[in-house]
Amino acid sequence: MFPIKDDQPRYSTPLVNWFLIALNILVFLFESSLDRRGLRFLFEQFSLIPANVLALGTVHSLLQVALSFFTSMFLHEGWPHVLGNMWFLFIFGDNVEDYLGHFQYLVFYLLTGVFADAAQIAASPHSHLGMVGASGAIAGVLGAYFILYPRARVLTWFFVFVLYLPAWIVLGEWFALQFLAGAASLSTVNASRDMGGVAFWAHVGGFIAGIVMIKIFPERRRRSPYAYQ
Repeated sequence: MFPIKDDQPRYSTPLVNWFLIALNILVFLFESSLDRRGLRFLFEQFSLIPANVLALGTVHSLLQVALSFFTSMFLHEGWPHVLGNMWFLFIFGDNVEDYLGHFQYLVFYLLTGVFADAAQIAASPHSHLGMVGASGAIAGVLGAYFILYPRARVLTWFFVFVLYLPAWIVLGEWFALQFLAGAASLSTVNASRDMGGVAFWAHVGGFIAGIVMIKIFPERRRRSPYAYQ
């Protein structure tokens, strides 16, 4: 199932959500301008490498490792990777920002991204491959949407059909697939071997973090409709 749009109204301009989408795309355009050597250097410096977290203080400083948790969220492997992530953020992020307010939404997004990365590191702690992508933080946004607007109708492309489905079905199915794929990936984890591919446990961890944190973060005080009556 692939979401196309939702019908949940919002009452404020999603400034931070648009900023995050624009920043991710701009960073990827910069990546695209680099040659192979420059791109490799960029990923080595700014991706999140699980083995570096375990070796904290021996090769990399606390500041370097801490920054990589955030810089890695804005790097992507290719156009399908960045466009797919930004599409999900475009559909679901605006309403979560509308609920939290601009500043709280930015903090929420970054924190769920950190928890998502921590979940993936726990699943493959010895990996020397750099983790990149916004999908962990976006999974946190999806988890928040799942709690806030479970009955919102999401226009969904399902094989050859296009139909409205409740958000809890669309997002619940997405989470179930991520969990099953993550569980299957555990059988291939080997301390002496780096495993590439999709960071499914970052998706799982981010989604759960979003569910928990949206219950902690308060709703913004003033929500005045400007586009919907």
